[in-house]
Parts: sequence; C-alpha cells; structure tokens
Amino acid sequence: MKHRISNGTLAAIIIVAVIIVDQAIKVWVKTHFFYGEEYRITEWFRLLFIENNGMAWGMEFGSKFFLTWFRIIVAALVIYYLYRIRRRADLPQGYVACIALIAAGAIGNIIDCIGYGVIFNDPAAPAVAQLFPPEGGYTSLFNGRVVDMFYFPIAEWDWPQWMPGIGGRHFQFFNAIFNFADACLSVSVITLILFYSKYLAGDNKHHSSTSDDAAHQAVNDTTE
Repeated sequence: MKHRISNGTLAAIIIVAVIIVDQAIKVWVKTHFFYGEEYRITEWFRLLFIENNGMAWGMEFGSKFFLTWFRIIVAALVIYYLYRIRRRADLPQGYVACIALIAAGAIGNIIDCIGYGVIFNDPAAPAVAQLFPPEGGYTSLFNGRVVDMFYFPIAEWDWPQWMPGIGGRHFQFFNAIFNFADACLSVSVITLILFYSKYLAGDNKHHSSTSDDAAHQAVNDTTE
C-alpha cells in the first residue's frame, strides 16, 4: 500500500516552508530596497517596495493593534482546526494543504506586524533599512508594517475623453502590490472555493466519527 504522509506532517511542512520563503523575501527587500524603489523584471512583473498598516493587499480595517490581534486569533483558530483534522484520512490532502497555506500566510504577515517595527529602522530614501539597528527600531512591538513587493501592472491605458465619468482617466489593470504570504492566502482560498467547497460546506461531517476507525481498519487489513 502506498504510504500517505499524515495531515499533520503535511501541514507542518507547508507552514514552515512558506514562512521561511516569505520572511526571506521580505528581509531581502527591506535591506536592499529603499522605500518606493522599483525594479523592473519585465514590463508586467516588477518588484516595488512598499509597506502597509492594513490587511492583505494593503486594505485598511480598524486600528493597527486590533488588526494584529485579529490576525493572531485567526491564525490560532486555523492551526487548531488543522490539529483537529490531523488524523482525518477521509479528507483530501489538497484540502489540508489549502488550510495550511491560509495559516502560513496569516503567520507570515503576523511576524511583520509583531516584530518588524522593533528589528528594523526606517531611514529616508535612498538609504535602506538596517536589521537590528543600534538605535532601535522604528516603532514598538505589535505595531510593525507589512512588507509588500510583488507588482503586476499587466495592462494600462487612458480612457477616451468622450466616455462619461471616466473620460481622460488613466486605468491600470491589476495594480495591487502584495507579498508571498498574501499570494498563498489568496490562492488557497480560491482553490478551496473551486475544488473543495463541499468540505467547507460540511458534506464530510458524517465521516468525522468514523475516520479513525476506518484508518485503523485499513491498517489491520494490510497486516492480516
């Protein structure tokens, strides 16, 4: 019988890997780009260093302190849910991977909010931030800003003057600036909706009481 990695192990690997990649990118950008600096890889793919006080994709909602704790609570709930389903052999591992990506994405941005204000300074351009500056960070614990850098201005144009309301205005398709954690969150949520909505809706609830028994029976069958 083909060995299946446990849900808990899969989730742990994904969470650790995403956090490492996310933080490595953010620290590199923070210490090599001044604020607002842009590097063009192609016309439609650029690195642009900005920071925000809000949630994913730069949205603002409530106070900074509230947002940080809201992220922490959400991440804790998702991790608790992963703990609860760690032995659910009836669940597709793609579903487990999506939940783990949500947890990892949330934790990646939580790290920025909690610690970046303490471990980085905030010099004026063209100077770049220093990690663990001797004079201390730019703000207090739990008040750091989230680092964003991925920018995909796929297309842009000026609307014709004759168009009512928007005539003469410049339009840019997909002008959001985001980070790796945001991407993991967004991709996992879209994947859950498209491919695993029945599990979100609770179609598999009737399996919850029997999943451990089924797994044990499968093991027994292979050893007899």
